[in-house]
Amino acid sequence: MPLRLRGKKKGKSKETSKLVESEEAPAAPARGGGDAAAAPPPPAQPAAARLLFHTQLAHGSPTGRVEGFASVKELYEKIAQAFCIPVAEIIFCTLNTHKIDMDKLLGGQIGLEDFIYAHIKGQKKEVDVLKSEDSLGLTITDNGTGYAFIKRIKEDSLVNQIKVICVGDHIESINGKNVVGCRHYEVAKILKGLEKGQTFKLTLIEPMKAFEMIEPRLKSGTLSEAKISKGRETLRLRSKGPATVEEMPSDIEAKAIKKVDELLEMYMGIRDIELAATMVEAGRDKNNPDEFAVALDEALGDFAFPDEFVFDVWGAIGDAKQGRF
Repeated sequence: MPLRLRGKKKGKSKETSKLVESEEAPAAPARGGGDAAAAPPPPAQPAAARLLFHTQLAHGSPTGRVEGFASVKELYEKIAQAFCIPVAEIIFCTLNTHKIDMDKLLGGQIGLEDFIYAHIKGQKKEVDVLKSEDSLGLTITDNGTGYAFIKRIKEDSLVNQIKVICVGDHIESINGKNVVGCRHYEVAKILKGLEKGQTFKLTLIEPMKAFEMIEPRLKSGTLSEAKISKGRETLRLRSKGPATVEEMPSDIEAKAIKKVDELLEMYMGIRDIELAATMVEAGRDKNNPDEFAVALDEALGDFAFPDEFVFDVWGAIGDAKQGRF
């Protein structure tokens, strides 16, 4: 079914990766023609994001506290301030575990009782890889602040044979080209476009870890059951607009998000629960795939999703609504 996705764009934003939003509205001007005795403006209402969370560095540290953030970028800045480290040292965060567990990655939602562990830069390593197959077997994600890293290594894949490449490694450069600041789908596209039969160089930075934290290197990237439990409030960090406190996704939405995340890996070689949740939300009140395509293009037009992918996502949302999962 033709979706006519490219013909229905309606002023898409060029700031899909902008995460910082103002926490408070500007104060209203005083009335009374400049009278110095005029009543002061009413105090600004506190943002929903002003909640207190506890945090530690994953390799070991005292417990810190963070609050007053309304985006992923601001959260990383608060964590860096709490531990007096440069924000550029933080690769990613996990929730409720210090381990490099891709099922517990911090994405666009934080449970109000979640404990945040920050994984910071450790050893840098350079690896020469002969691309002997079309697929490397990597799934890429990013932390929302410019660092792409490996979320999954497919078993029996080309990269799985190279033991120095591990889940959680930040990809700093490819063939000498710095990819810091690139989104995960851009990094995945570069890797996919490398010529078969050629050798390329990866510069990676692994997360710092305590000795007792070393684990098996293979981890699947799926939606954590703990993050979709019913009746629990969560802080939703949005790419656009302020953070809001919401209920966890319903069982139906959680199943749709999980399926869409799997489709992202299949089509684009990335995993991104926040992106999958945004796509499911865009299709919540849509009646047909063309309406969904328009809404998706307005919200996420910079991704330039292929029409067949959009159609499959619409099908996944419909299947979840009909209880076919």
